Amino acid sequence: MASKVISVGVAIPMIVVGSLMALLWAPLEGGLRPQVELIGSTIGILGVAFFISGLFYAKEPALH
Repeated sequence: MASKVISVGVAIPMIVVGSLMALLWAPLEGGLRPQVELIGSTIGILGVAFFISGLFYAKEPALH
């Protein structure tokens, strides 16, 4: 069973923020463009990793 909290609450905002940084903010920077692109891309890639992990997340039953 997928975790909607991880996928919707964490992963999708990270993907959106990372892509906005890499695509919109980086071209506006002069000398810092490569660093902004790197950080934005890293945030987006981590968001994809969180999204995939949220799809495979399942709570294990508690042992009594």
